[in-house]
Amino acid sequence: MKKAIYKVLAPFMVLLLLIMAACSNGNSNSASTSASGSGDKKIKIGLTVGTLSNPFFVSMSKGAKEAAKELGGEAIVVSADYDLSKQMAQVEDFITKKVDMILLNAVDSKGIAAAVQQAKAAGIPVIAVDVGADGGVSATVASDNYLAGKLAGEYLLKRLQNKGNIAIIDGPPVTAVKDRIKGFEDAIKGTDVKVVAKQNGEGNREKALTVMENILQANSSGKIDAVFAINDPEALGVKIAAEQAKRDKEFFIVGVDGAPEAVDALKENKSFVATSAQHPDEIVKQAVDIGMKIIKGEKVESEIKVPVELVTQDTINSYKGW
Repeated sequence: MKKAIYKVLAPFMVLLLLIMAACSNGNSNSASTSASGSGDKKIKIGLTVGTLSNPFFVSMSKGAKEAAKELGGEAIVVSADYDLSKQMAQVEDFITKKVDMILLNAVDSKGIAAAVQQAKAAGIPVIAVDVGADGGVSATVASDNYLAGKLAGEYLLKRLQNKGNIAIIDGPPVTAVKDRIKGFEDAIKGTDVKVVAKQNGEGNREKALTVMENILQANSSGKIDAVFAINDPEALGVKIAAEQAKRDKEFFIVGVDGAPEAVDALKENKSFVATSAQHPDEIVKQAVDIGMKIIKGEKVESEIKVPVELVTQDTINSYKGW
């Protein structure tokens, strides 16, 4: 009797065992696939900028996040607020978080060297963006800042017909600012344009406004014919100071950046007459591309310059902006 039952059930038992084995293999494959998927490392990018109160760096932040998203990763963006010690701590935090690359907009090109060396020691490539940085960065991606200053200087000369008194509003101690000043001063060299004031606006509107107020107090009406500011926030601060003093018709202003607020100011057809426009989103996207090549072990150029263009009241309607 038992043998008869066994003969009847045997085929079903074999079938059941086969089904169970198949399910087991399927689950195993699924688990393996799941483990493999969770093991895929997502790219993590760290970006520290001078200040996120500047639209230029907001555009750069946006570009970094878009680039990271395209790679299926994430971008951690922080503002150093032009504080060197704060930026050094941010780089150390990136190292702790084991980011795959650091995009560095140095607030002090020389002072940040130690932090760059720490990142290098941790095996993390550091790509300087917008400004250069000491310490052995893997590459630098920036606007052609010398050309930006030169274009501004040439335009100022054209409007002044090679003679007049001007003020220069300088900025933070970084290579981008130094290159702009160099380009501008080279452009006006050998002409009858005289620099009657040169002060540090620290790269922001509020400080530039205060600085320009002091310059206006020291120079009576008719003594200043033009002002060059190293970026648009400073240029806008100068514009406000001139308007508040009711002296905005005495001189014109030239800046650098091509920022949205500068675009609005140019369209007013008042004292703000031109800006050497940069492309911050393009700078940071190229930097991410460079970083990925480094991670893959590919050779890269040590310095990449992104073109700039002069935008004036006459050409503002054809400018694409950020």
